[in-house]
Amino acid sequence: MKISIIGTGYVGLVTGTCLAESGNDVICMDIDAKKIELLNSGTVPIYEPGLEELIKRNVSHDRLSFTTDMSKAVRTSDLIFIAVGTPPGEDGSADLKYVIGAAKEIGKYMNSYKVVINKSTVPVGTADKVRAAVAGKTKQKFDVVSNPEFLKEGAAIEDFMKPDRVVIGVDSPRTTELMQELYAPFVRTGKPILLMDVRSAEMTKYASNAMLATKISFINEMAVICAGLGADIDNVRKGMGFDRRIGFEFLFPGVGYGGSCFPKDVKALVQTASEYGVDAKVLKAVEMVNDRQKTVLSSMIIRHFSSKTANKKSLTRKPLMGKTIAVWGLSFKPRTDDMREAPSVVIINSLLRAGAKVKAHDPVAMPGARRIFKNRIQLFEDGYEALRSADALAIVTEWNEFRTPDFQKMKKLMIKPVVFDGRNIFNQDELRKLGFTYYGMGRK
Repeated sequence: MKISIIGTGYVGLVTGTCLAESGNDVICMDIDAKKIELLNSGTVPIYEPGLEELIKRNVSHDRLSFTTDMSKAVRTSDLIFIAVGTPPGEDGSADLKYVIGAAKEIGKYMNSYKVVINKSTVPVGTADKVRAAVAGKTKQKFDVVSNPEFLKEGAAIEDFMKPDRVVIGVDSPRTTELMQELYAPFVRTGKPILLMDVRSAEMTKYASNAMLATKISFINEMAVICAGLGADIDNVRKGMGFDRRIGFEFLFPGVGYGGSCFPKDVKALVQTASEYGVDAKVLKAVEMVNDRQKTVLSSMIIRHFSSKTANKKSLTRKPLMGKTIAVWGLSFKPRTDDMREAPSVVIINSLLRAGAKVKAHDPVAMPGARRIFKNRIQLFEDGYEALRSADALAIVTEWNEFRTPDFQKMKKLMIKPVVFDGRNIFNQDELRKLGFTYYGMGRK
């Protein structure tokens, strides 16, 4: 098939590359000339495992190309995906100016029947607005489809190539056949293509992300309660997870969710519900719990050092003055360099306000962290170097390379072996036997 992708951000680039991998001719279009120049030179502007190799292969086979020419992208394609950003507005609602702008441009250059496919995460009713925007610019026939993405950063290629399900919102037999043909190579193992009305497809994306965010906030709240009661969240989590109705996925306590999806989508769904007279109380609570969870680790660190200091009056403003805290993990989750809404930003800013010096390390998110913090923190390419002369270590992101470090080496580098494990990746009994002071999330 002849396909164009409007927008070469995370979703657009992964979608276009994977569709090219299945034999389609794909043009990825973006108005950002620098980004297209980078892609044409072989440089991938985002970090996603496996993506760079996949792009190079499909470019070399002439199945994938990049352009700033909207006219070319529209005129030479039969299926046109809109995969532009939908940033949150001041009230939390999704800002559709880029989606509607792309729709108008598609209509302007349309030269034959096209299928316009919403891939961006958009509120219920957006397809109607896209249809009106396109129709206002063309007399050509077209259809609008909702095809939400379910890509996890760090595992996006696998998610696209081997999806749990493909959700397609359609309103005509012609587009149903085209979309089924497009996705047939990806569901050969029997996973379903779920055909439904357009509004239900739009809602499915928001409902799915809201459910996952709810699980995260729920287990985080249980961890806070466990800490107060003297129970151990790891035991509680296991006792819950083996119940098939609950399961283990997203049932790990931590420092809160971040990224470009969950925070934005929960806020947008709350706002959409409000517009229709519904007070989304559960989702509002999910947001509140997540905001609170991002403060738990830094509060734990401040309490620890406050209790070790005799002169409590001197601690009211800068309780961590003179202390150095090492931070391992800056991206909002492993296997990505994404710092959007990352808990590390909230945690580090809190430590800095308390007077601490922060030395940090992340396997891939250092450039993003440097843009955010500038010279307010020290960044180290080696995690052990960040530990040198540190008073404590805070684990913020659960990268695999952090799970089995050389604990004896850590002890020698640190002033005192104190660990605040924001992801519960270490065996607390083992660390305490080795002489570490260990704090976990909801651990005894």
